[in-house]
Amino acid sequence: METKQFKAESKRLLDMMINSIYTHREIFLRELISNASDAIDKIYYKALTDDSLTFDKDNYFIKVDTDKENRTLKISDTGIGMTKEDLENNLGTIAKSGSLAFKNENELKDGHDIIGQFGVGFYSAFMVADVVTVISKALGNDEAFKWESQGADGYTIVPCEKDSVGTEIILKIKENTEDDNYDEYLENYRLKGIIKKYSDFIRYPIKIDVTESRLKEGSENEYEEYQEEQIINSMVPIWRKNKNELTTEDYEYFYTEKHYGFDKPIKHIHISVDGAVRYNAILYIPEKIPYDFYSQEYEKGLELYSNGVLIMNKCSDLLPDYFSFVKGMVDSEDLSLNISREMLQHDRQLKLIAKNINKKIKSELQTILKNEREKYEEFYQSFGRQLKYGVYSDFGTHKEELQDLLMFYSSKEKKMVTLDEYVSRMPEDQKYIYYASGETYERIEKLPQTELVAEKGYEILYFNEEIDEFAIRMLMTYKEKEFKSVSSGDLGIEIDENKNDADSEEHESKELFDYMKTILADKVKDVRVSKRLKSHPVCLTTDGEVTIEMEKILKAMPGNQNIKADKVLEININHDVFKSLKAAFEKDKEKLTLYTNLLYSQALLIEGLPIQDPVEFTNDICKIMV
Repeated sequence: METKQFKAESKRLLDMMINSIYTHREIFLRELISNASDAIDKIYYKALTDDSLTFDKDNYFIKVDTDKENRTLKISDTGIGMTKEDLENNLGTIAKSGSLAFKNENELKDGHDIIGQFGVGFYSAFMVADVVTVISKALGNDEAFKWESQGADGYTIVPCEKDSVGTEIILKIKENTEDDNYDEYLENYRLKGIIKKYSDFIRYPIKIDVTESRLKEGSENEYEEYQEEQIINSMVPIWRKNKNELTTEDYEYFYTEKHYGFDKPIKHIHISVDGAVRYNAILYIPEKIPYDFYSQEYEKGLELYSNGVLIMNKCSDLLPDYFSFVKGMVDSEDLSLNISREMLQHDRQLKLIAKNINKKIKSELQTILKNEREKYEEFYQSFGRQLKYGVYSDFGTHKEELQDLLMFYSSKEKKMVTLDEYVSRMPEDQKYIYYASGETYERIEKLPQTELVAEKGYEILYFNEEIDEFAIRMLMTYKEKEFKSVSSGDLGIEIDENKNDADSEEHESKELFDYMKTILADKVKDVRVSKRLKSHPVCLTTDGEVTIEMEKILKAMPGNQNIKADKVLEININHDVFKSLKAAFEKDKEKLTLYTNLLYSQALLIEGLPIQDPVEFTNDICKIMV
């Protein structure tokens, strides 16, 4: 029996197929089942043009059998089979695809499509097998042939017996090694798992014999085992079904079955596109945030299928980071895959699908916000922070896209509001969108800096997450209205007061405040009259871009550069404390130092900033008590 050589740089190329192209050994089963599905499809297409052929789908299937004793795994199909020439051409030439040739020669119009593309998938069998045997009988032929190979040394083709049309691929599974367990490919439960993972939506039944147990006839407690042939795959994927046939429960079941999450999704999006790029997608907006969402372990992305065959578990290119919470899948016939079908070429089709998905997600979120407010607020509580990160990241590239999805707590409404809602009810004389930052809404509400803005009747947005102020600084404006912190130097609010009295008060206090500034040295940039305080004696404000909240966040970051806000100590000259300051300035400079340090520490505490020397602070308090 003559051993033939592969028609390629056989040893080198086959070694590459086995050791380099595939990252997961289990992929071999996906490839062989895909080839079997193609073989059945070829009969289907021939039946469309050959009146002598009838195609009854019930007669076509793929069968997976194991024989542990002989260490063999067999994948059989009832497809079109191969002649001796087919075996020679398709299996004797590595990287030649008979399926691709068939696809190119036949115009496929009815929604079916051939899976095979590169012709290397068959050789993935050598990752798990020492010997690969193919027994095939072609449609319309009386003779069957056996192709056999032990790898790169070549192959043989000899006549053999086979009763029915189709192909059997028999793998002699390798022996276990110290590092590798090949026995798992002889276990039906493991094979079932691989089939469900990669080939669940192959359009023909994939059968396997499963051992079950049952109560022995005539017995009340004695069981017996028996073999039962089961269909493992679902066959018709939910995304190819008519949306009108599906219920919310169907989508929720698919969400659970695919292990997208343990919650119920807030919304599902079913997309079917038949345009420049054909694809189907089912996307889910989850209800609950995954426990590892903000950790390095979290992996974003959608499941990616090509013709119903799983290509990637997580295709990150299909989702931008700010929508990384979305779960689901995409199936397309038009993707340009690399040779292993495990990875995508970065091409126009992929980018187009990603762009369309992005638009659809945003549109769906806007619809929920408009029509199902409670549901959106529930979603926003889980994932609003991610949208804010999206505004801030990439130097604000996506801010226009995301700004209408943002929500913040309102001082007036006492609930979450959108920026559009805020701006739509701004009084005519209000120049800015005002915000205040702090750890909790309760603490923010008590901030002295909010007094003037609140007295004017202006709404204030409360920021209580680290990302809030950074995102807003990146956004800069909304509908031509600039954002302004209540702690910023100039609030843009006209004060109703007698100008001469105000000038007199400022002049009167200038010498005092200059002296206080000297006492505080480099702790503050300035000490000045406050125009925002009404009932409180003192507060801290800032000059410049960095606010006090931003300073706190930056300070907590690893490798911080000690970036500080330019702090200004503002004094309420209408408060009784100011009278005490003036009296001390005139009569007791030591007491003025004590008062100044206490007021500064008080302002720090209001802002949630640490006091440099708590012992000195408590001693100062004791001094004014005696």
